[in-house]
Amino acid sequence: MNKETAAVSASAAHANESAGEAPDYSKKNCWCRFPEITKDADTFYIIATEYIASSLEDGVPDYAALDNPEMLAGAPGEYALHASAYEDFTNVFMPYYRQAGLRYAGEVWKKTGNIDAAISGMPYGDITAALDYYFENCNGGRPFIIAGHSQGSAITKLVLMNYFKEHPEYYERMIAAYVIGYAVTKDDLKAYPHLKFASGESDTGVIVSWNTEGRKNAEENVPTAVLLPNAISINPLNWKLDDTYAPASENLGSLVINEKTWKPEIADIGADAQVVPERGTVVTNAKPETLPEELAEAAAAANEFFGPDGRHASDYTFYYNNIKSNAAKRVAAYLAANR
Repeated sequence: MNKETAAVSASAAHANESAGEAPDYSKKNCWCRFPEITKDADTFYIIATEYIASSLEDGVPDYAALDNPEMLAGAPGEYALHASAYEDFTNVFMPYYRQAGLRYAGEVWKKTGNIDAAISGMPYGDITAALDYYFENCNGGRPFIIAGHSQGSAITKLVLMNYFKEHPEYYERMIAAYVIGYAVTKDDLKAYPHLKFASGESDTGVIVSWNTEGRKNAEENVPTAVLLPNAISINPLNWKLDDTYAPASENLGSLVINEKTWKPEIADIGADAQVVPERGTVVTNAKPETLPEELAEAAAAANEFFGPDGRHASDYTFYYNNIKSNAAKRVAAYLAANR
């Protein structure tokens, strides 16, 4: 165990001492999505930080309670804009968990260079409890995707490193892990040799990951809360690891909110993609989403965490139909190879 891993483990142990028991995931109110089983594969999706604006208020807890109103309000929207990409061909399970607030995660990042100490205690403990319940009572031996975004992807990475190392009988059924919006690094793969990064569009048992940003972030090498040294990103349009440019014509459709109906719809917004290998990110010329005035404080915090030219909120939505198509290919490839 290296010093960094030992520090994270010590932080997790300390956090769990004060966390109490994890939620009882046999109760359906602990899940945002608990599906009927109609498909041959599952997705276990870990939500991003939804405890955002209210986490910036004075004197509030570092972690959201399981009934936190902001998290409960935000999670269904995240399903619609992110996790729904997997719903046509998998049964999507999506638990609530006591997640770190944006303010606290940012404080930890500034002190340590990553958010591990914020998530490796109570949030990770809750998710592993949800995974225990899922595998023991719901999965039924089916292959699965594990996916997330942002904080959810940071926790997914810990699950890949630790939980699946402890449970190889589950890990062998993993179709792919979509660790979108948080860095997976070359150092991670070296330290945990059971992990493999994707090398194409249909390999299985692999990690699929990228962090999206505008060119100014990359050109100025702006530090962000989701980027780590030696990060790796795969291009979500051409599924290459090098800097081969993928024009917007290769984008199968972005998911946007219709300003009249306020419903999501597929559109062409010019979302191209190019990997910057030396930084480990994907750059795009597509414009960032505009947040309403009432979220100005949260938007300012987001700029601080994700850079002045960040596209973190659009990691999924810019490439929604390509993610959907890609996940379907990986599911089909896994099922064909394991008949």
